[in-house]
Amino acid sequence: MKKRILGRAGLEVSALGFGCMGLDFGYASKVSRQEGVTLIRQAVDRGVTFFDTAEVYGPFTNEGMVGEALKPVRDRVAIATKFGFNIVDGKQSGLSSRPEHIRSVCDASLKRLGVDVIDLFYQHRVDPNVPIEDVAGAVKDLIAAGKVRHFGLSEPGAQTVRRAHAVQPVTTLQNEYSLWTRGPETNGILEACEELGIGLVPYSPLGKGFLTGAMSKDTRLGEGDFRKILPRFTPEAMEKNQALVDLLKRIADDRGATPAQIALAWLLAQKPWIVPIPGTTKLHRLEENLASVNVALTDADLAEIETAAAAIPIEGERYPEQLLKTTGL
Repeated sequence: MKKRILGRAGLEVSALGFGCMGLDFGYASKVSRQEGVTLIRQAVDRGVTFFDTAEVYGPFTNEGMVGEALKPVRDRVAIATKFGFNIVDGKQSGLSSRPEHIRSVCDASLKRLGVDVIDLFYQHRVDPNVPIEDVAGAVKDLIAAGKVRHFGLSEPGAQTVRRAHAVQPVTTLQNEYSLWTRGPETNGILEACEELGIGLVPYSPLGKGFLTGAMSKDTRLGEGDFRKILPRFTPEAMEKNQALVDLLKRIADDRGATPAQIALAWLLAQKPWIVPIPGTTKLHRLEENLASVNVALTDADLAEIETAAAAIPIEGERYPEQLLKTTGL
């Protein structure tokens, strides 16, 4: 597995990470804890050294699964987790990034993960009620205390990144970025990363499954699948957005690859400090994703994708309005 460096702080990880959320949270298809542990270890066996979780996934169960899976190989992997939500009676209840809350979440996450230090600690969403300088200062203290190694932000606005970075250098940002969600190219995020030496970890790099080509307007989402509330996953939107999948399939057929591999290879080709974190519950999909690291798109391929994608309008917002309001702050 090829390696990449996230941020000037030099966090070296596999070129593709593993997003663990979907193992037991967010989708209709969940795996048991033991099945999740097994798949995570199979990822390690195949060279993955970067694993992403959060306290809110479950809540809490995902961190426990990740911690158990990685305990035997702790010295070979980087674990990222996140703070920033209030969790009341096992349910997410608004945002909270008060410094005392960050400290308590850190201690609880360390315990659930079964580790002495969190490699990368993200603010999951920017809390408009807490100055980002206070958030960065709290994480800076945790780094000084040896409980955290690196600071990250998820879905911030570019100005928030700059303000946070002035207090505690930000190692990486986690924003949604893919061929059908290209906000980081126009909202200043890629520019801020380039200028400040910050890595980018795109989540949902396969469009929450849509860019794999395994979905269509006839797909019926199961009970508990959060995509049911997303505007892009209505049958009408999926029918219109199929044009993007058809483009990926055409490029993939020419290269002896799959649409998912082209989508990931495209992301990897954008910047050397981009590390996507696709998730899956299936070993064959994991292996398919990891093989994308060896799909080398030429300048001509990238230009063809760029031209064709520019002519395809994406139907539907990536989140409903209330969730969209928590991004870009």
